[in-house]
Amino acid sequence: MQIKWWIISILCTVISLVSCLNFTKESTLTRIIKELKIELNNASAEVKQLIKLAENSAGIIEVQKQFRKSRSAYKRIEWFAEYYYPFTAKMINGPALDEVEPDEKNIIVKAEGFQVIEEILFDTGNNYLQPELLQQAKILGSNIGRLEYMVTLLETTDAHILDALRLQIFRIITLGISGFDSPVANNSLEEAATSLKSIKHIVSLYQHELITQDNRLMEQLQVDLDRSIQSLSSAKDFNSFNRMIFIIDFMNPASEKILAIQHALKLPRFTEPRFLSAEAPSLFARNIFNADFYTPGVQSYSNPEKIKLGEKLFYDGILSGDGKRSCATCHQLGKAFTDGLATSVAFDGKNNIRRNSPTLINAALQPALFYDMRVSYLEDQAKDVIDNKDEMHGSLQNALLNIAMDDVYKELFVKVYKNEELSELHVKNCIAAYIRSLVTMNARFDLYMRGDHAIMNKMEIDGFNLFAGKAKCATCHFIPLFNGNNPPVFDKIDAEVLGVPATADSLQPVLDSDQGKFNLYRIGLHKNAFKTPTLRNIEFTAPYMHNGVYQTLEDVVAFYNRGGGAGLGLQLDNQTLPEDKLNLTAYEKESLIAFMKTLSDTTFGRN
Repeated sequence: MQIKWWIISILCTVISLVSCLNFTKESTLTRIIKELKIELNNASAEVKQLIKLAENSAGIIEVQKQFRKSRSAYKRIEWFAEYYYPFTAKMINGPALDEVEPDEKNIIVKAEGFQVIEEILFDTGNNYLQPELLQQAKILGSNIGRLEYMVTLLETTDAHILDALRLQIFRIITLGISGFDSPVANNSLEEAATSLKSIKHIVSLYQHELITQDNRLMEQLQVDLDRSIQSLSSAKDFNSFNRMIFIIDFMNPASEKILAIQHALKLPRFTEPRFLSAEAPSLFARNIFNADFYTPGVQSYSNPEKIKLGEKLFYDGILSGDGKRSCATCHQLGKAFTDGLATSVAFDGKNNIRRNSPTLINAALQPALFYDMRVSYLEDQAKDVIDNKDEMHGSLQNALLNIAMDDVYKELFVKVYKNEELSELHVKNCIAAYIRSLVTMNARFDLYMRGDHAIMNKMEIDGFNLFAGKAKCATCHFIPLFNGNNPPVFDKIDAEVLGVPATADSLQPVLDSDQGKFNLYRIGLHKNAFKTPTLRNIEFTAPYMHNGVYQTLEDVVAFYNRGGGAGLGLQLDNQTLPEDKLNLTAYEKESLIAFMKTLSDTTFGRN
């Protein structure tokens, strides 16, 4: 039978369209990489000009201007650098603080990059140290050059590009508008606008791939981004910028639309384990965090049976040395899983444990545990507490013997672990599974961010804007976990040196004798360093600080308002908290506290 000419014509058209789509798909990535190369070349040229000015000992105003141009050029490709080459990105624009190499506890890694240069140029009055500037500028140029080379080797997908752009929006929400990487120059809002312009341009390159009905998504996204850029550009100043409106009206919708575009393009979805869900529409989505991410392995993931068994163990004295003390002794449900004491009562009932008992709510959402960050998994935390003579004064081995003689426990362990021989790991894992079930992001603040705009009042909203702005709280207590887990990847939690006093006496303050991480590693940078805890449920977890020195939130705000220990007059060479006074007004202090109380979550009950 003869094939009709029109059938052949249609087949040719279909083949042509498929070929065209494949070419377009390939050319979009090719174009993005080509433009990245151009932007990296521009960033390199700007840094070279900064080096030249340093070599010629140019005036401070001219050098500051060139610094701004250089970091602005970097902000246009920050989304790429942070996503694909985070180690290099950290060397380019990481915090201006020396660190200890995590794998080699005795190696100090010197801070370098834009933030170090910022302190040289903006924190020294009208003069700057030319040799130090020149050295840092040359290091910066070398690291930018490394990115220039790496982009030539880049192999990626459209799904990863759009994922990187969404993470950059999260980075702007959590770090950009908080002043995290521009603490001295106060250029955060302008740099956030620059970053958003880059996002707008890159995502627009996918417009021709969207079918007609999905083009409205792109148009709406472009409007959101234009309005967000205008909001940043028209801001009166850093302190008065309304971050709440910026996030709710522009950033959350932009994040949702980029994800929708990814789906409209039918791009593959991410299936690998991630702490931050790749399918969450915004940073404030209910189930955005994976409570099983920080586990020893897949075999340690939670399930309802593990959680139920872990809860029984949590409230049972069978794990302690005397059969009376349990995990719940120091982590009480009615007090947001704390005990309400400055420092917990020791096993002997006479003395006290050295540190305050922290909340277990959302404890699963952090990659290091205890105030000194000495363990990485909740399983190891459970063992540490059980074996500690001042806390549970027990041993897992003895607990196993007691459990093996209990018919109820034997039956439950068989149900959970089938035919596996009962082990210490099983006991630890069950307790950890129960603690991982204590994850909730359902406070009034969360509901407000998800659309219930009647649930927070003006004072509380003002408090949030202070928290993420003038008061600089969000530069250590990162949104939305409000702990020290670094966004937007949330793969490292910070320890800070605040200069916490031994008593609340501000007239004759004495530094607390507990030296924190230093007790473990004996490294000078770690002296008096403690993990940054969550502020969620802070209304219910008094007293505060690692030693419980402050009874009220008013006391805590006053401490920070004065500049921490250094502001009190204590001598700390390594204080990481800026010692500058915040100069908060009475209303600002009150609204800051009002906001923190919106982080209270009664999902698990309270007194």
